[in-house]
Amino acid sequence: MSAQRKFERTLVTGALPYANGHIHLGHIAGAYLPADVYVRYKRLIGERVLFVCGSDEYGVPITLTALKEGISPNEVIDRYHTANADAFAGLGISFDIYGRTSWPLHTETTQAFFKNLYDGGYVEKQEMELWYSAQSDRFLPDRYVKGTCPKCGFDEATGDECERCGAQYSAHDLVDPHANIPGDSSTPELRKTVHWFLRLQDFTERLKPWLDSHPEWRANVKGIAYGWVNDLRSRCITRDTDWGVPIPLDDPDAAGKRFYVWFDNAIGYVTNTRRWGIDTRGDEQAWEEWWKDSGTRLLHFLGKDNVPFHTVMFPAYLMGQGDYILPDNVIGNEYLNIMNHETGKEEKGSKSKGNMISVRWLTAHFSTDAIRYYLCAIMPESRDAAFDWDEFLNRYNGELCDVVGNFVHRSLTMTVKNFDGRVPTPGPLDEADQALLDSLPQQLDEVAESLENFRFRQALERFIEIGRKANQYFDTKQPWVTRKTDLERTGTTLYCCCQVCRTLCTAMAPFVPEGAARLAALLGVALPAGGPDGGEDGWNAAKSGLPADSPLQKPEVLFPKLDKDVVDELAEEHARGEAF
Repeated sequence: MSAQRKFERTLVTGALPYANGHIHLGHIAGAYLPADVYVRYKRLIGERVLFVCGSDEYGVPITLTALKEGISPNEVIDRYHTANADAFAGLGISFDIYGRTSWPLHTETTQAFFKNLYDGGYVEKQEMELWYSAQSDRFLPDRYVKGTCPKCGFDEATGDECERCGAQYSAHDLVDPHANIPGDSSTPELRKTVHWFLRLQDFTERLKPWLDSHPEWRANVKGIAYGWVNDLRSRCITRDTDWGVPIPLDDPDAAGKRFYVWFDNAIGYVTNTRRWGIDTRGDEQAWEEWWKDSGTRLLHFLGKDNVPFHTVMFPAYLMGQGDYILPDNVIGNEYLNIMNHETGKEEKGSKSKGNMISVRWLTAHFSTDAIRYYLCAIMPESRDAAFDWDEFLNRYNGELCDVVGNFVHRSLTMTVKNFDGRVPTPGPLDEADQALLDSLPQQLDEVAESLENFRFRQALERFIEIGRKANQYFDTKQPWVTRKTDLERTGTTLYCCCQVCRTLCTAMAPFVPEGAARLAALLGVALPAGGPDGGEDGWNAAKSGLPADSPLQKPEVLFPKLDKDVVDELAEEHARGEAF
């Protein structure tokens, strides 16, 4: 199985978010936080890892936003690219590059991909019927037309896809269509035009064996992928618009058309890797080992709505190039819903309902660690999850603060106060002492095992379990009692507790990096940064523990508790639709 293979480097991508609005918690829980946790872990163990993402800046959502606001598409993408890059940074999402599909380099990369597919015979021009608005004198791609879904009856379905049920259909099937352009709500008519199609069916004999070779993938991803690969047909890859990557053909039919956003956006991963190589290495070929060397493990992190494009379409593009690697795993999460604080009922997140929570709003009110911890705890790995304000308060306060933060604080406070700010020299170890010390490397390995297998909720639970067992040990040994009668016994207890603190520092680093950095400073230890060039194995170095007599800093509260009144007030603000 490929997951057991040893790779020389790992390339991690996060699905490119549209630059037409602010990123919200659904985006974070679906793709970027699990990717960041995994990348931070890989950096800690010293492996070579590159984390690539960027704004998806072409496509109809951008031009619709521009039309509605009366500004240019460039103004839209510049605004949201900057805002979202800042929001990601504020939540500690540590991309090596956050690029843009509006870069000229991306046009060059996309056109090269297309030319290779075209020259290989995988692209054909077809006549088709699309909705046309006589009032606006234009064809209406995708979201420029709305109507009733032919599958579920949702009356706000777009031209080829239903947001409610996820159905995809042809323009002919949309019921009661109307133009969706500011100033134009006319009833469109079907007219003939031509577009370019990718012959996905030509890749069936390669896509299916490739999918078969990855039984370790999540069931939701495999189910969606096989649903597509078992029924492949030509798919249109161009649209009627003047916003996007031009079609590099000397053909009059290409005028007024651009590549469909779902053709060019995944190619943005390659563009951004090229840009990273140029900017950080001064090497125009540095990207090739990450995309063309079999020693690279390519991993895609995304929400389940993006699964078809990363398990069928993008792999087909890569196959058509002839010398690119294919994804080794596609980690697709389910959806993050919202718990209505007033009704107690779970709702699907929707900007139109005003119940989504933007990252920029939440990070203005809560610490990065608090947000990351709770989202990791409820991460929608195998089924939908819901953001619940009461649970946010209770899990962060009751687990990260009370279990881990409290253990670290009371252990280090007693140590610094009673042993001159240094790790005590232990006396004879009893059975409980030895059992605790022996368990730490194994517990750290268990956290690593969960992370390696993309089970992030389990990894977080195993991290918290280290704290739970340590608290039981502390309470049993009662160092606050023994310090009055047996200082050696107290020193032995606190020596063991310092070793737990060292383990917790590393185990928490992928999940709550700010708290881990504060704890590392208190303990005087390093958390290696790692990155594309690799580095020291700081994860396994933690198993060596803290030597006796190591200096310690005066402890501080790692994870301040959330105030219930503040949380309730912000929950009400969110319920009023003011959390975006």
